[in-house]
Amino acid sequence: MSRVKEALIGKKSFIGFLTAGDPSIDKTEDFIVEIANAGAAIVEIGIPFSDPIAEGPVVQEANVRALSAPGGCTTDMVFDMVGRASKKVDVPLVLLTYLNPVYKYGYERFCAKCKETGVDGIIIPDLSYEEKGELLEEANKYGIDIISLISTNSGDRINMIAPEATGYIYILPSEDNVAEGELSGKLLETVGRIRKLTDTPVVIEFGANTPEQIARYSDIADGIIIETRIVKLIEKYGADAGKHIYDYVKKMVDSI
Repeated sequence: MSRVKEALIGKKSFIGFLTAGDPSIDKTEDFIVEIANAGAAIVEIGIPFSDPIAEGPVVQEANVRALSAPGGCTTDMVFDMVGRASKKVDVPLVLLTYLNPVYKYGYERFCAKCKETGVDGIIIPDLSYEEKGELLEEANKYGIDIISLISTNSGDRINMIAPEATGYIYILPSEDNVAEGELSGKLLETVGRIRKLTDTPVVIEFGANTPEQIARYSDIADGIIIETRIVKLIEKYGADAGKHIYDYVKKMVDSI
């Protein structure tokens, strides 16, 4: 069992997300430690990219800030930082990136660097199920989970994606996830279908803001992630965001 999957088995978990290099690569390292110390089961780290097509405005702006910072933020800088952070935390670290940077870096070189620096999994939103094979051999060789993405509109593709998923299954945010403040039937149906096909944990991303909403989602999921909240705290407080990040994550973890 991979470290990513093990972190989510047998409990309800919160996953933290931030963009590397925002406001600086050194502060990202500090913020990862704060997220882990506050009780998050996993930390997702976005590698800044010039065309983050799967992200909303909040995370897109974080990518711009990271790339525009003095010295910029390269993939090698992210790996060096993660290598330091992984020695300070016990939780799995997952990178979120896009296929173009991984292809340019080299599939085997990228996966080998993940292994070397303590990265346990990768999320590549623009890597389709049909194209996953071109990276899968290298990921398996170095023990890196490729996190599968599913939406409530995936339909019959769930039958292909879920059985082969490793680490966890990431259910994308959608208006279908919530209906008048309650869990939608479509979301419940999607999670139910996945549960019949695999024991891989299910993580839901959504836009909830209250502990009550967190608790409601954690009833059906193994993990939850609110991608924009930590990013907004970093945008607001910059280098001084550490305490605010810790307090927010602790509140979410306690809600679960």
